[in-house]
Amino acid sequence: MEFLNCDYIVKIIDGDYAHLERVDEPEAELKLVARALLPAEIMEGSRLHYEMLQYELI
Repeated sequence: MEFLNCDYIVKIIDGDYAHLERVDEPEAELKLVARALLPAEIMEGSRLHYEMLQYELI
């Protein structure tokens, strides 16, 4: 079983949710993620790495 491993840019923060753009697929639809699953320090424009069901700032 292979887990997704990719990078995102935080495009929009909207209350309790963030809209993420996948760096390697910018034309894809934005991914909506609950902010509770993301590092508390994120801002619009932050870069995140996703691996093993966890997000971390890069």
